[in-house]
Amino acid sequence: MSKILTLKPRLSEKAYGLSEQGNVYVFDVPTTVNRHTIGDAVATQYDVGVVSVKIASTARKPIKSYKKRGRNITSSRAGVRKAYVTLKEGDKLPVFASSDSGKSDKESS
Repeated sequence: MSKILTLKPRLSEKAYGLSEQGNVYVFDVPTTVNRHTIGDAVATQYDVGVVSVKIASTARKPIKSYKKRGRNITSSRAGVRKAYVTLKEGDKLPVFASSDSGKSDKESS
C-alpha cells in the first residue's frame, strides 16, 4: 500500500517568476521522497504532464546561541527541501491564479 503524497506549493517571488517564465513550479517536499514520487504526485494531484523534477536541499542554520545556567544553548532553523517541477508546454497550475472578477474597469476621461 503506497502512501499518498500531498504537496505544498512554495509561494514566493522567485517561484512566481519561474512559473511565469519557464513553466516551473516549486514545492516543499519531505526528505524521504524521490523525484519519481514527486512527479507522480504532481501529475495525479493537478492532472498535468510533468517533464522534469529537480530537487534542492538547504542546510540547517543556527539562529540563536546563549548561555543558561552555565550551559550553551543553541537552536537552529530547520532545513528545507524544494522540488522544481517543469510541466509540459500548455499545462498550468492554479497556484498563483488571481481573481480579476473583483476588479472594476475604470474609464479615464
